[in-house]
Amino acid sequence: MSGKAERLKDEGSRLQVTAAGATAGLISRFVIAPLDVVKIRLQLQHHSLSDPLIHQRGAEIIGGGPIYKGTLPTIRHILRTEGLTGLWKGNIPAELLYVSYAAVQFTTYRSITQFLQTAFPKEQNKQLPQSVESFVAGATAGGVATAATYPLDLLRTRFAAQGVERVYPSLLQAIKNIYTSEGATGYFRGLGPGLAQIIPYMGMFFCVYETLRPALSSLELPYSSGSAVAGVVASVVAKTGTFPLDLVRKRIQVQGPTRGLYVHKNIPVYDGGMIKTVGTIVRREGVRGLYRGLTVSLFKAAPASAVTMWTYERALRFYIGIVAFGPGEEEGA
Repeated sequence: MSGKAERLKDEGSRLQVTAAGATAGLISRFVIAPLDVVKIRLQLQHHSLSDPLIHQRGAEIIGGGPIYKGTLPTIRHILRTEGLTGLWKGNIPAELLYVSYAAVQFTTYRSITQFLQTAFPKEQNKQLPQSVESFVAGATAGGVATAATYPLDLLRTRFAAQGVERVYPSLLQAIKNIYTSEGATGYFRGLGPGLAQIIPYMGMFFCVYETLRPALSSLELPYSSGSAVAGVVASVVAKTGTFPLDLVRKRIQVQGPTRGLYVHKNIPVYDGGMIKTVGTIVRREGVRGLYRGLTVSLFKAAPASAVTMWTYERALRFYIGIVAFGPGEEEGA
């Protein structure tokens, strides 16, 4: 990197940024895969653990599915009933998702930043505040990346929601079954709340990250750096503010003909769109129902963002330092 206080969006060529983003996505996904599976299982659990009938008649009430009571008990339950591989369910579509999402996200973020710097030149005193520039670029990058990779996100959720009984025997079979039974629109169930969640989330994330990164650039930690710390703080702030819409997206993603076949056998029907789904959840489960899985989501988001940003910056530094991408490409192209 050229300077400790240099901002993320000013570094590397387009090809270097894309390659670094894909590398960061690949590594971060593998690291946080088990927490992602636990988060999805908790988000899809709609019954209230405060209901005494749940503890008296448990499996009967929820249609034979398990009752998850927190992060560690959920991990133990999955290990006991599904084995170690159960914590990596859906890892193939998830790896494809994270690699492609990160590549699109970082590339779009850099391109939008360059556009804003051109449209609002510093030389004419029209430059946007750094926080505004980062928010707009981050929000746009998140929206574009989500829309471009959404079918993979849906497949990741459905595979992670499978219990011992498999709904889809393979990734290709899942793609065929969804198209046959739900049509092309089936791949985009929950896209509305997905965009409504990711746009402010990524806007807040990059705004906080770019604000903290220069100040923390000199911080040296064992096995970490200031960029990782900035990524953790930015992720916690952004995730907490937008979590309910992430839960709504997950509930909608498992609707359709296979709704009753996942590990939670009686997932309610949500067929009225994002706003109606929020109302249904609040009415049945209370406001707390919108935050199921928040704790494990923060545990997942913090290391995921730290690993992503830490890996991205080092991968970008590596790619900038080599000439294998072509002798004619100039930095900043």
